[in-house]
Amino acid sequence: MSEQTLSSAIVVKGLGGRFEIVPEGQDRRIVCRARGNLHKNDARLLVGDRVLFSEPSGSEAVIEEILPRKNALIRPPMANLDALYAVIASAKPAPVLETVDKLLAIAEHNGIRAALVITKQDFSPEAAESYAEIYRRVGIPVFRISSVTGEGIEELAEDVGAQMKNGAVAALTGASGVGKSTLLNRLFPELSLATGEISRKIERGRHTTRHVELFPLKNGGFLADTPGFSLLDFVHFDFFELDDLFDAFREFAPYRGACRYSDCTHTKEGAGECAIARAVSEGRISESRRESYRALYRILKEKTKYRS
Repeated sequence: MSEQTLSSAIVVKGLGGRFEIVPEGQDRRIVCRARGNLHKNDARLLVGDRVLFSEPSGSEAVIEEILPRKNALIRPPMANLDALYAVIASAKPAPVLETVDKLLAIAEHNGIRAALVITKQDFSPEAAESYAEIYRRVGIPVFRISSVTGEGIEELAEDVGAQMKNGAVAALTGASGVGKSTLLNRLFPELSLATGEISRKIERGRHTTRHVELFPLKNGGFLADTPGFSLLDFVHFDFFELDDLFDAFREFAPYRGACRYSDCTHTKEGAGECAIARAVSEGRISESRRESYRALYRILKEKTKYRS
């Protein structure tokens, strides 16, 4: 490659072998291609990547290099995420808490600030509060909102705004049908995102959002809408290892080393032996969280055995 001037940018969209980037400090989008080696394996470009690109006169812009990442996620497929808002609905569809806990564990492992957003609070206030209480015990911010009545929107908007300073990247993610795009439209009407209906038969949403896309905000940050998903496959994908699992459940931290036996797995031991089981019995950790931990432990333990 001949010597040329390279500029920095952030990848905001990737579709069909082409990418859209926003150059640093500029209010424009550029459609470009990437060097061939940036399509392969770990070097594959992700939305959120900070890159260097060339813009030859009269030619298509080219992404030449990916700058070092602070993190990279498999789902949602993004890089350099600073904040993650896990979105669930109080009902229609009811959340699968194991999937929520997997998502929060991935965020914790990658040093991403996580929060929980409970939509459709007007459908079932009682269910919304029960879910909120589980995750307040985790120690993450929890927002109960209704995109219909506007309840909780202002509080959430303030939190998102505080996270989005200085070019930070945040994402709303969760199952289909929980109202992510509708929520984004309430937070930022200028985005005018498409929204989908709920299938009455299965009470799941149609996949309105089909790819990750970053939307530049007025304060300089970027907010992502992400495709809905129904599972996080720890069997076939390596989100983290078994040794990382305990630290991925942040409310377990105060009980490190407090079990009777040093090899306690926190999965089958009783309250007399395991500090985590004791905390559950005393209401300081939610039973659903321990069940999610157990499920992940079984998966990661089996993977460890298979590799050894």
